[in-house]
Amino acid sequence: MFVILVYDFAEKRVGKALKIARKYLHWVQNSVLEGEISNANYYKLKMELKSIMNPEEDSIIFYTFRTQKYSKREELGLKKGGDENII
Repeated sequence: MFVILVYDFAEKRVGKALKIARKYLHWVQNSVLEGEISNANYYKLKMELKSIMNPEEDSIIFYTFRTQKYSKREELGLKKGGDENII
């Protein structure tokens, strides 16, 4: 499946959240990652992020798609992710 992850963590946990997410997805820009992921790794990613988050201060949004075949991505302005992340 293709996943877009958007998160907003408190400053003391944001670095840890990014480190976890980058094990599974490609960094696109501040607090946004995307990529193909298996169901098993999607579950692991969610569990790892939930283990460090404070639900009263932090939030996570997952957008999941069966495939990225029918999606379009357009970038404007400063590119923050690496070239390997181009879809």
